[in-house]
Amino acid sequence: MRIALLGYGKMGKTIEQIALQRKHTIVLKQSATPMDITKLQNADVAIDFSIPKAAFNNISTCLDLNIPVISGTTGWLDQYHEICELTKTKKGRFIYASNFSLGVNLFFELNSKLAQLMANFKEYSVDLEEIHHTEKLDAPSGTAITLAEAIMDENERYISWKYPANEANKNQLPIEAKRIEDVKGTHQIAYKSNIDTIEIKHTAHTRDGFALGAVIAAEWLYNKSNPGVYLMKDVLKTFTA
Repeated sequence: MRIALLGYGKMGKTIEQIALQRKHTIVLKQSATPMDITKLQNADVAIDFSIPKAAFNNISTCLDLNIPVISGTTGWLDQYHEICELTKTKKGRFIYASNFSLGVNLFFELNSKLAQLMANFKEYSVDLEEIHHTEKLDAPSGTAITLAEAIMDENERYISWKYPANEANKNQLPIEAKRIEDVKGTHQIAYKSNIDTIEIKHTAHTRDGFALGAVIAAEWLYNKSNPGVYLMKDVLKTFTA
């Protein structure tokens, strides 16, 4: 499989290593604009881990060229609906995930199940904390937002999430975002009452998990003949079927 890497920072370089280990070829390593269209056209699939201001253009360019594309870039989702419409118009293939780590996606499922179990216990409030490296541009993380939205889906008490956490009211789910040198990614959800605290937590030790999940998603999308907007849940069904 020939892969275009749109974004060649730390994540892009880790994805390159994993892709090469899995016998794929890198045909484009794009860090800056303008896009090298000639090299992009040689790709079977594109993986976008760029920056928020570049993501929309990267993804839409791939869809215009009929190149399946996955994106793990966060901070651009105000334009997500436009990308979904473009995918439909172009009959393209697209996956967005706030986090491609297989472990995190299992954590998403655990979070949803716990939220469902806790929804009727009004004496518990929910706190959500995420910690990332100091180079991460957006806060809160896309993963934290995904976790918060899943909790809101199960718990009618919360009508929105709020960052910074100290500005949240009783109907807003507070998210605390911390930036610490060389932290790969930690997410923790705590249900607190006067009696006790129930917590679940995911800690990434390296970027390899994110990179492996991204490459697996790219392989899955490349082999998917039907056009559409897909989720990491669709990819994971391959492992649970």
